[in-house]
Amino acid sequence: MRSIILFAIAAFVAAALAPRYFDRMSSHAAAPAAADAQAPAAQVAAAPKPYSGGRRTVEIQPNARGHFRVDGIVDGRHLTLLVDTGATLVSLRKSDAALLGYHPTARDYILQMRTANGVIRVAQVKLGMVEVGGVMLRDVDASVSPDEALGENLLGVSFLSRLHRFEYREGRLVLEE
Repeated sequence: MRSIILFAIAAFVAAALAPRYFDRMSSHAAAPAAADAQAPAAQVAAAPKPYSGGRRTVEIQPNARGHFRVDGIVDGRHLTLLVDTGATLVSLRKSDAALLGYHPTARDYILQMRTANGVIRVAQVKLGMVEVGGVMLRDVDASVSPDEALGENLLGVSFLSRLHRFEYREGRLVLEE
């Protein structure tokens, strides 16, 4: 069971880092990559809309490169997150986790993951609350990664899979609580 979990986490980190690695390797991608890194998080459609069944729904616009970055609220603090359906867990950079009050010790970094940049260790945490555009979940499984191993915070499947649905429709990402 442990090897399955390690493999899943390694796959999520590889999926998160691979696009960045290939962007760096391509000389013609240098300018768009710089513009993308400075682009603000995608704006969430106006306000969460109640779904006919009473569920909250939020639509997220992609940025210029087609990525879905959102301004989320994690444990009461605003964080920018990249929506990553290939990421098993919500994953936070160590510096951002510290701002939220999560301070894993060296002993907590027990899960080894293989990434495009090599093998890293991550710590598992449980976030009290994650909210995106009014869609909120409590007790969300997450990982904390060294800043140098994770370029940005990821909104992974540990959040997405607990929604009633999430889908890509008409050029937008739709999340339904």
